Amino acid sequence: MLAITVDQRASRRDVDRIDDLIDRIHRSESFSSVVRPFERTAGDELQGLLAGADDAVRLALDLVRDGHWNVGIGLGAVNEPIPASVRAASGPALFNARDAVARAKASPRRVAVTGPDATSADDAEVLLALLAAIVQRRSRPGWEVIDLVATGMTQQEAAKVLGISAQAVSQRLQAALWRDEVRARPLLARLLEKADS
Repeated sequence: MLAITVDQRASRRDVDRIDDLIDRIHRSESFSSVVRPFERTAGDELQGLLAGADDAVRLALDLVRDGHWNVGIGLGAVNEPIPASVRAASGPALFNARDAVARAKASPRRVAVTGPDATSADDAEVLLALLAAIVQRRSRPGWEVIDLVATGMTQQEAAKVLGISAQAVSQRLQAALWRDEVRARPLLARLLEKADS
């Protein structure tokens, strides 16, 4: 089981973004493995339970892109029966998520992973931080192309929408390290699954 704890950065100097983020996660069709919906668990934090490592990777990198969040991924068991509200849930996954988000606050990439297999959790955290660095450094033109291609558009179709050449689209994707990120995401999901064992 994957517990995700998310803490809003600089929440005392910023607007409260928690409710909007919860709505965005719940409206998204990208997260199919939600075991318990995300809820506010403290003033500037939210937490949810996922069964799928792919969803955890997708959510973590979406939050990194957003730039307002510290993200902790906790792996391990959740005490049964799992209550309807994640706020009432307990077990190692939730304790590990709390540890991870606390460490994420001090991390340059604002992400951390804690799990029962410490070596695999560390491996997963290293790869997550590397992917987070790619996402954080990506340019606006790179994101324009990625957002279109991610919907299923071909590079030629994206070029037409943006009014640029197909070669320029290819160059933007290359500069954004998009293919590298896409190839590394399944590896990160496998590392998270291993760290959960």
